[in-house]
Amino acid sequence: MNSRLVVTFTTLIVFLVAALAVPLGLAYASHRTNRLLLDRRADATRFAELADQAARDDDRTGLLSEITRYADLYGAAVRVRDRDGSILLTAGSFTADDGDALRLALSGRTTEDLPTISPFGPDTVLLAEPAGRDAQLSGVVLLQAPAGRARLEVSLVWAALALGALLMLGVSTVAARRLARWILRPVTELDRTTRAIAQGRMDARAHPGAGPSELRRLEERFNAMADAVAGAMERQRAFVADASHELRTPLTVLSLRLENLEPHLRAEGTAEFEEAMAELDRLALLVEDLLVLARVEAGAGVEGKEVALEPRLGVWREVYAAKDVRLTTDIPEMSVVPEAAARIADIALDNAQKFVPAGGTVTVTLREGVLRVADDGPGLSEEERAEAQARFWRSGAHANVPGSGLGLAIAAELARACGATLELRPAEPHGLVVELRLPEP
Repeated sequence: MNSRLVVTFTTLIVFLVAALAVPLGLAYASHRTNRLLLDRRADATRFAELADQAARDDDRTGLLSEITRYADLYGAAVRVRDRDGSILLTAGSFTADDGDALRLALSGRTTEDLPTISPFGPDTVLLAEPAGRDAQLSGVVLLQAPAGRARLEVSLVWAALALGALLMLGVSTVAARRLARWILRPVTELDRTTRAIAQGRMDARAHPGAGPSELRRLEERFNAMADAVAGAMERQRAFVADASHELRTPLTVLSLRLENLEPHLRAEGTAEFEEAMAELDRLALLVEDLLVLARVEAGAGVEGKEVALEPRLGVWREVYAAKDVRLTTDIPEMSVVPEAAARIADIALDNAQKFVPAGGTVTVTLREGVLRVADDGPGLSEEERAEAQARFWRSGAHANVPGSGLGLAIAAELARACGATLELRPAEPHGLVVELRLPEP
């Protein structure tokens, strides 16, 4: 947007500068051409008077002397013809084709226009002046004058105009850039703020300052909207956290009372009792995961401290060994990762031990800031991988597997909180890969 505004402003400025400089340049060229015409026509008129006098006196010695001295002094060429067009006198190197000028002068008219002088030409100009008047026309004087000095003056003026236009264009371009930056500053600020909010920084706000008043008002209204949304989300998180926390005690008490009732149950009620306890355990797990998710969203427990990963995996080796699943690791010695990354690895390993059948393998690797947990279980389809990080999502094929459906949602929030990127990829030939790209230190 900034580039488009600068290009638009610069284009308008170019047209404006051209609209000023080109007419000025052409006007000066026309003015210098007219001045050259007036100066040389005065000389041609004087020579015409001398030629007419010489024709009446039948003595052209003085005329020849005048035109010769003039040709030597000014680098010009003068030619005198009689009324029949015959050449009487010539001084200097006369190279111009004087046919049209001769016919004009023999008709009793003088030269009124010259080709416009420009840096590109012409090198010489030709003027014709009749000698005598009307029926008493005695001849014609043709003056070929150099236009070098006039061309130089026009070139200097045009160069000055071009330099001034370039300077004006440069200054105007800088001004256009600053103007575009000033206009778009609120837009840039809003873009920065929305990007920060999308990355999970709900406290990010625009800072109204420079820019058009309409866009500054938009920044203020955006901040008000962000405050309202953040407040609503905070109240929602607080409600979930409070509700989850308050439900833990009643669920614990309920579990104890149900266990106390077990000795008093008849044999036919045992199956229903076990199902009730299983549902109670699932409800307790769900409440616990909701509380964890609320705390993660609020930023609790993700302050950025680092932990050693290898000792943490030792606990999981015992769990996997009990289920006849092999856990292999490829982790550099003494490697540490953020606490959030270790918790994400726990979630991925917890999911893997639920779905990988006996005899399967789960591999944990850490290379170049990428933590991968790969298994050779049933895996997920592309559509399922796209939805798996949503809250309470469970695959239809694994509905009977214990869990709350919040594990990957919590992992996604942890990744976002520590600035990492969490992706689910297919494993070859089958299985699932949980890949966490840690931010560069």
